[in-house]
Amino acid sequence: MGRKLVPVKLDSYKPLREIVFESLREAIITGVLEPGERLMEIQLAEEMGVSRTPVREAIRKLELENFVVMIPRKGAYVAGVSHKDVADVFEIRSALEGLAAALAAERATDEEIEQMQRLLLYHEEQELSLEQIVNSDTDFHALVYKASRNERLIQILANLREQIQRFRSTSLAVPGRLKDAIHEHQAIVDAIARHDAEEAQALATSHIMAAENVMFEALRLSKEKPKDSSEANSERE
Repeated sequence: MGRKLVPVKLDSYKPLREIVFESLREAIITGVLEPGERLMEIQLAEEMGVSRTPVREAIRKLELENFVVMIPRKGAYVAGVSHKDVADVFEIRSALEGLAAALAAERATDEEIEQMQRLLLYHEEQELSLEQIVNSDTDFHALVYKASRNERLIQILANLREQIQRFRSTSLAVPGRLKDAIHEHQAIVDAIARHDAEEAQALATSHIMAAENVMFEALRLSKEKPKDSSEANSERE
């Protein structure tokens, strides 16, 4: 574990097991807990300042949501992300994001378009941490969804949120991707402002495909790292 978890903040409105679950899920999404990393109940409980019971319950729930895999006689591990995982999610997302942008071009108000523009300006003017970048990127897409005025579409995208967030954290961490994403966002907003539904849909679809390509490259590089490390170790021996 490269970075330690922080103690959870107790919320009287939520059960402790739910708070622990959300904290661990966020740690996986943001990469604090990395794919393939073993989840040791005692260590996690100590770092989060809780007992082992809510940690154990959270790990079981994370397994149900495919964030964790249980290996017999070995324990719980953070689930890796496969090429098919990425392809499946982005295939769905490109269609839905394209539709949302097209509808937003037809239905967005001047105020909503101004909100999108302000958020893009915030991206360019501020020095942001990865967490802030991911949250801001999420906010931008949420504005487009809202402007679509299609509640069913918004709900479907919300159901994909956690899987999207995990990929978003990985892709936006790739050097140069944030700058490209901002330019792609700007083109989408410009099309929405012109009320050009066809162009907005094409640009949104292209944006998601670009993010998918970055994810594939990140996966390729991550798979090469253990190999490189192994070769380095053998050379030292």
